[in-house]
Amino acid sequence: QVQLVESGGGLVQAGGSLRLSCAASGRIISSYGMGWFRQAPGKEREFVATISASGASTYHADSVQGRFTISRDNVRNTVYLQMSSLKPEDTAVYYCAARSSYAIHRSPAEYSYWGRGTQVTVSS
Repeated sequence: QVQLVESGGGLVQAGGSLRLSCAASGRIISSYGMGWFRQAPGKEREFVATISASGASTYHADSVQGRFTISRDNVRNTVYLQMSSLKPEDTAVYYCAARSSYAIHRSPAEYSYWGRGTQVTVSS
């Protein structure tokens, strides 16, 4: 079992930055593909970014490309999402997810483990 705990969310003005962290426990995540997803009120869970187990491969959704960056520190068993140039439409609960795989994955259905999420609110 992998337990995931997100942190770093909060209220920020448009154009600002936040860094989300996802701390894993229970297993070493160096063999796990990791992803960030988000869900706004009344909307489906949406893919944001994914990173391979080694960190060599990443993929970001078009809506965040160039503004968000996913990274990982396998020594610290932690995954990050650096968010900059934030927009009001980025407001959502952000979730971290893990899958026992060396590849990258974009569908929520492909992930086995989920955190409880952290709220990000961007004011205009």
